[in-house]
Amino acid sequence: MHQLIALSVPCLFALNCAAIAQVDDEVRQPNIVFIMSDDHAWQAISAYGSNRNQTPNIDRLAEEGIVFDRHFVENSICAPSRAAILTGTFSHIHGIPTNAEKFDATQPTFPALAQESGYATALVGKWHLKSEPVGFDYYERLVGQGLYYRPTMIRDGVKLENEGYTSDIITDLAVDWLEDGRDPDKPFILMVQHKAPHRNWMPGPAHVGDLDDVELAEPDTLFDDYSGRGTASTLQEMTIRDHLSKMDLKLELPDWMMKMTDEERSAWESAYGPRNEAFESLELEGDDLIRWKYQRYAKDYLRCVASIDDSVGMILDTLDELGLADDTVVIYTSDQGWFIGEHGWYDKRWMYEESFRTPLLVRWPGTITPGRRTNLMTQNIDFAPTFLEILDLEIPDRMQGESILPILKASDDEEVEDIGWRDALYYRYYESHGPHRVPKHEGVRTRRWKLMVFPELGEVEMYDLDTDPDEMTSIADDPAHAEVRARLEGLLVELREEYQVPETW
Repeated sequence: MHQLIALSVPCLFALNCAAIAQVDDEVRQPNIVFIMSDDHAWQAISAYGSNRNQTPNIDRLAEEGIVFDRHFVENSICAPSRAAILTGTFSHIHGIPTNAEKFDATQPTFPALAQESGYATALVGKWHLKSEPVGFDYYERLVGQGLYYRPTMIRDGVKLENEGYTSDIITDLAVDWLEDGRDPDKPFILMVQHKAPHRNWMPGPAHVGDLDDVELAEPDTLFDDYSGRGTASTLQEMTIRDHLSKMDLKLELPDWMMKMTDEERSAWESAYGPRNEAFESLELEGDDLIRWKYQRYAKDYLRCVASIDDSVGMILDTLDELGLADDTVVIYTSDQGWFIGEHGWYDKRWMYEESFRTPLLVRWPGTITPGRRTNLMTQNIDFAPTFLEILDLEIPDRMQGESILPILKASDDEEVEDIGWRDALYYRYYESHGPHRVPKHEGVRTRRWKLMVFPELGEVEMYDLDTDPDEMTSIADDPAHAEVRARLEGLLVELREEYQVPETW
């Protein structure tokens, strides 16, 4: 276990600090534990109906809290999503439209505002924003993407070497801070941000042998030929058929894997040695080879997910043991969705549902009706204003999201609809010539319809999500749907204006 010491930070708002210190047990300020994985597909969570894996600890949040069935991101790529969560703004406001930019840490973020009000704040795990974290009493972050084994981390500006599996290390750091590192007299925000299950899907020793005797279900669109749409989906470089590397498939291993302990290396060799020997004896081509690659990739991905589920369980158990569970809001989400073979793909970036939509489960005893699900549309820009409202702090005018606190407090969706809730979402992806070659696009989604515009291609796609949930056939040019398209195009203009989206990309 890692021994962590939270660093004290002067309280900038003395009155708020005094109020927090004097609050009695009956009106305690809520704590927040925010757990975020990297690239965790909602369809790889059993609470969302996965037919490929089980996630009992994440499912506990569903049973004891609320599941959001229509939660989305503003830009499906790592750094922009993380900046959106911190700031409550779209990419053109927070300044991180791609993974290349450095986050301006002087802009308002919910951790900094919470810290100023007297909350203890901590972050462990992946940061991925190039600048150092601001607004945290304590942080220990991965360097860049981080390695799956023996990662280098930075604790409050100092580099540290770690031994072990990264998901386990991040979990231990979080548990240690809860047990010994925080100021017990302050309410707190703890952000636990995992690397897994990011590419290239290196399972931990506890799960490296999972699923060997399992034949995973294939997605219905694994062999999508991209007909029925424009050219955009044919331009990408993210197919299981052509673009998974030997390292992705564990037919080769990176040099840093040699840093494993003898025990870890033994676990890997006992699992992958026989697997690779079995593959070498096969003569596969065409669809059979795609099927083999899919099984190989998806199993490693799900093995990484299993360690994340373990982590959630350990954190929930720690909150129980410390008597904190009743006073703590626990959130589980991912920085975006992911393709596990849908449309023949891996990766994200698209406004198609698998990557645009992302999981969100929230538990708050005494406030959230256990076992509830909501179809109301939420977005990652909503986190910051939600947390600030939970903490009873002022939400800066700059923030573009909406607090989901009314949804958390409601007994059903109708209560929130009666007072008004958004009926459309805006999305924009900026990086045509980046990794995987996904073309720039923007769009609007309502409960039933989705419109996607590809400015460089001069193409538009439109889908009826009720009749075509897999988004296989665009009806943008169907005369029978011309009125719907016109309405969506008008709505897109309205959302651009509402969110102050610039004309230029």
